[in-house]
Order: sequence, then structure tokens, then C-alpha cells
Amino acid sequence: MIEFFVANASSFAPDIDNLFEVVTWIIAFWFFLVFGTFIYLILKFRRKKGIKAQYIAGEKHSETKWTHYPHYAVIAFDVAIIALNIFVWVDIKQTLPPRDNIIRVIGQQWSWTFVHAGPDGELDTADDIATANDLHVKVNNTYHFELQSRDVLHNFSVPAFRLRQDAVPGRTINGWFKPTKTGTFDLQCAEMCGYGHGIMGAAVTVHSEESYKATMGQIENGTYESHYQKRRGTKTEYPSRLTHVNSENSFSKILASIF
Repeated sequence: MIEFFVANASSFAPDIDNLFEVVTWIIAFWFFLVFGTFIYLILKFRRKKGIKAQYIAGEKHSETKWTHYPHYAVIAFDVAIIALNIFVWVDIKQTLPPRDNIIRVIGQQWSWTFVHAGPDGELDTADDIATANDLHVKVNNTYHFELQSRDVLHNFSVPAFRLRQDAVPGRTINGWFKPTKTGTFDLQCAEMCGYGHGIMGAAVTVHSEESYKATMGQIENGTYESHYQKRRGTKTEYPSRLTHVNSENSFSKILASIF
């Protein structure tokens, strides 16, 4: 249901969607049952000439059972929803599957910096590639991410992946995702982080093996055109290639200096 509105592009996105669908159908069942009963009782026991209303205290079991039994049923449905939530939570949040690659995601007012591990598959080595507001990953590869914030609370959100995770200053939060569809998807901050919060967007591009190698090559030789800016229909003269995360010429620092 949800994929009709937002693309479903990660391995655990179907689990999240199924959970929402279960909750939606349960709520819909109870809504129409209660609303239908309500309308039926209003019509059946509406005011009629010659018939006096009765005062019912609701103390007899034959009277209270009509509230107790539905209450028990609602509790049973709640327990089922909680159980499903626990299974999905453990699978996504408590379990880190073996990784194919690793990235570092850094939020700051009001842009994103991404550090891609180079061919050695490790961060903080000479072959790391850093970009601003453009994340590049390979399809069907499992990625671990290290999420950090340089200033205030941010939230790393990729709707197509059904992924959201707070970035907390002073902490490194680990997580994972496995993209399953190629394309460029929206990445956003989903936590109010100041008056520039609304412009703190980015793009995550999921590549085939060949496309990923070509894009990394363009970033390294300085010919890369930002997928994020192309999606927004804008272009900047600032370099999109960063040799270091803290480069003085980085797009992140130039953008932050405007505010």
C-alpha cells in the first residue's frame, strides 16, 4: 500500500510496510465495526411517540459484557501488534548483518557530509572519499553506517529505505541498510534543528557496480555533477569533490557560513 506513494527500495522496507498495513487494517476493522454499530443503535432506538426511555445503570453482567468483551478483543489485538513490532525492531535495530561496505554520515546545520570507504572497505584511511549532500551506494550491498552530529540533534531519514535514526552530538550511532533498487532517492533531516532545517536535504543514489565505479572516478577527478543539485534543478560553482571532511573549500562549510 505505502509503496504506491513512496518507493520501496531497501531489504527491510517490506517489513515496515507490512507492519503499517497490519495496523491500518486492524484500525479500519474496529472503526467500521464501532461506527456501524453506533449508527444502527441510533436508528433502532431513536425517539418514538408513546415509548419512554429507560434508565440503565450498566451494573448487570448482561449489560456490561457489551463493553468488556470488545475491550478484551482490543487488548488481544494490541498484544499482537506489539509482538510484530518487537520482531521487526530486533531484525532492523538490534541486529547488524555482515557488511559489504561502510560509510560515515555526519549531520551539521544545515547539510550532510558522507564519507565513503575506499577500495579497502575501511574508514579513516587514505582512500576515503567524502562528499556533501550526495551519498553513493551499490545496489544489493549491505552497508553499515556510523552516524554523527557536529552540533545539534539531527535525524538521518531516507523514506524510500524506511530508515530513520537520530544523530546525537557526541555519540556515534551504528546502523545498517541494504538498497534493493537503483535510482536517486530523497534523504532529509527529520528533526527540527534550527531555522535552516527545511533546506537540510540530500540525495542517496543507488548504483549498479559499473555506475558506482564511474561516479567515484568522477568525484576523485573533480568532474562529478551533484545528483542532489540535479534533482533540485540547481547548480553551484563550488567544488563537489572533498579531499577531507574538514576541507575549507567544502560545500558543507560554505553553505553553513551563509547563515
